[in-house]
Amino acid sequence: MNHYSDQEQRIAQIYDRYYLDVYRFIMCFTGHKSEAEDLTQETFIQVLKSLPTYNSSYPLKSWVLSIAKHVTIDQHRRRKFYHLFKDSYFQQLISSERSPSQWMEIKTERQMVEKALLKVKPTYRAVFILRAINELSIKETAEVLGYSESKVKVTYLRAIKKLQTLLHMEWEEWKHESTN
Repeated sequence: MNHYSDQEQRIAQIYDRYYLDVYRFIMCFTGHKSEAEDLTQETFIQVLKSLPTYNSSYPLKSWVLSIAKHVTIDQHRRRKFYHLFKDSYFQQLISSERSPSQWMEIKTERQMVEKALLKVKPTYRAVFILRAINELSIKETAEVLGYSESKVKVTYLRAIKKLQTLLHMEWEEWKHESTN
């Protein structure tokens, strides 16, 4: 005998299916594991509250990530994030099967990426995170951000170009510092 309501089962399914997508998205914005966990929980609280008004013609994943975006931006506005990317997210990407020199190289690259990401506009950052890190389609990214698909394409290309420029500058600066 099932003791859960249909709505409780529905939110549990949504949570199970989209938790990692929401968590990764928020983690990329905050760079703080505990904050990302809190905001992910807040997102699903908002999903639960908004579920009765969900329009099923809108893709569920995009709707949930859109709520995550709003929860994160609201938190951003309240706190005026001073660091959007910290070691924690990129630390998770590092494998433990590396030599010390590989660790240093990865750490340097990670720091360069973090520094570059901090310098791009929030709109570039949001599109880049959704497309490159969360691997959403152009259509899904447009739905999450409320942009046209053409705006997503243009913004993504501009974000990549800006990041490439910034990373090139970071690399040149690092090479200059390491030779002196």
